[in-house]
Amino acid sequence: MFNGLLQPTHLILILVVVLIVFGPGKLPEAGKALGKSLKDMRNAFTSTDDDEKKDKSEAVSAAANTAANPTAPGAAPGSAVN
Repeated sequence: MFNGLLQPTHLILILVVVLIVFGPGKLPEAGKALGKSLKDMRNAFTSTDDDEKKDKSEAVSAAANTAANPTAPGAAPGSAVN
């Protein structure tokens, strides 16, 4: 059904229609808005990845700290088990 939908002639026709609808004055503004949207989306994904890495590193350091200083169940948090 959609085989060959985005052939070069179709893309040119779409670009011509967009140019007619928006006009040459609005295209730079639309491009700028699209670029800003893509940049914001990329930054959101990057910050999400950074948050996940930070959470994992905190979990690993907490696990290493617990392994280095084990406590018995019910014991005071500062007392170590021998």
